[in-house]
Amino acid sequence: MAKSKFIYIQDGNNDALCWPVANFLGFVHAADTTLLLKFLPANNTAEATAGGLVDLVTLTITTQKEKAVIKAIIKAINDAYGEDMIVVADNVNQVYISSDVTDVACTPDS
Repeated sequence: MAKSKFIYIQDGNNDALCWPVANFLGFVHAADTTLLLKFLPANNTAEATAGGLVDLVTLTITTQKEKAVIKAIIKAINDAYGEDMIVVADNVNQVYISSDVTDVACTPDS
């Protein structure tokens, strides 16, 4: 049986979100230094799902490094022996999945 994995984001004190990997919808390279991650809503309400809302994570990244950051996240997701909780970005503790990630912001139900 495959173990469950979760993606963890903390953009500030008392402000963290964690989704099962199955809720991850994909990436959007929005600007030279912006990579978006989209998730099915963590609150998983019928209204949010029916309304097409997503939880949006905005990563600030080094210019031209979107591919490297995407590869790091995909590698962590696919690593069968890796951690169950994948810390993509934690501003409070300054822990990031890649040295090319410098900041994060979360917008639930957007």
